[in-house]
Amino acid sequence: MPCRRRIIATDARIRPRQSWCEDPPPGSHGLQLALACSYAGRSMTSTFIKAAEVWLPSDDGSLLEFGSGAFGAARRFAAISREMCFGPGEGLPGRAWDEGRPILLRQFEGSNFRRISAARDAGLDCAIALPLFVHDRLTSVLVIFCGHEAAAASCLELWHHDARITSDMRLVDGAFGANAQAFESASLETYLPRGVGLPGLAWQRGEAVFMENLPTTGRFLRAHEAADAGLLRGLAIPVGSRLDDSHVVTFLAGATLPLARRIERWVPAAPGSLLQRVYAFSELHGGASLIEATLPLSAPMGSIARAWLSGVPAINDWPASEPGAPAAAATAIGSWALLAIPVVWESEVVEVVALYL
Repeated sequence: MPCRRRIIATDARIRPRQSWCEDPPPGSHGLQLALACSYAGRSMTSTFIKAAEVWLPSDDGSLLEFGSGAFGAARRFAAISREMCFGPGEGLPGRAWDEGRPILLRQFEGSNFRRISAARDAGLDCAIALPLFVHDRLTSVLVIFCGHEAAAASCLELWHHDARITSDMRLVDGAFGANAQAFESASLETYLPRGVGLPGLAWQRGEAVFMENLPTTGRFLRAHEAADAGLLRGLAIPVGSRLDDSHVVTFLAGATLPLARRIERWVPAAPGSLLQRVYAFSELHGGASLIEATLPLSAPMGSIARAWLSGVPAINDWPASEPGAPAAAATAIGSWALLAIPVVWESEVVEVVALYL
């Protein structure tokens, strides 16, 4: 089907980065540095989140057209994706659009996913499609692709609350990696009241929640099973739907396969003309950072500011070109792509989550 595609062209060059393993920075700590060096030895090419794409409504509203994507080395998959478009109910993006809710595929086989062979060749084995509705208008569908790796703990989950059925949040589906059978069983049996557990906290706050150490945090109900499965980090993002129910998507990973190279949260600063970074976590830079940074909501405008203003996820596959603090962060860790996700809650954009791949 021919499509009028609106592709955001970017330069995919990657800047070199400095290794910490031979010359550690002042103030670094043993465990954090050991993890950093473990990742550096693998050139940080492996993350659980491996690719993403944004699909936009066509001018007449009849199709979803390719908007932008971050595919890394998955060039065949990227080429196929850029030539596609989806009607309601067609493929993963079209199904999320048609049903007006997030759709998780724990595997592509047996589904209506159209790019199974190319995805398999690229090391992608599960995905979640997130339709974004701002003031009841579909702005886009974001698809995030993940890939499990041998002997590396990682999980992708979708949680749902429907007030017509229960007061709790329950697991809809999940893609659970190696050695996570007990964790999967515990997840299926878990009921989460508002504010309880990682998904319950994101649901209560209406904002993204990141946990650095799932087994020891005290607020993660499946801590014992997470420890046995080797799961360490967790990111929960609340997601709305066309209906009045609530969803939360969670990404969980261990010490050898990070969710992303860096995770940030950006919220509006008091004057309203700035975005302020309120949290950042990078495996290569000693874990969590509370160093303040701001971004103007005016030109020159980067991916994070555009995502906030438009309610459409923004992808830059040369993040070193971003203005301000994101460029410095991307350069320092050798990031090859930046995914800026507007978090929409109760039909409003409330923050932006930035994932550096």
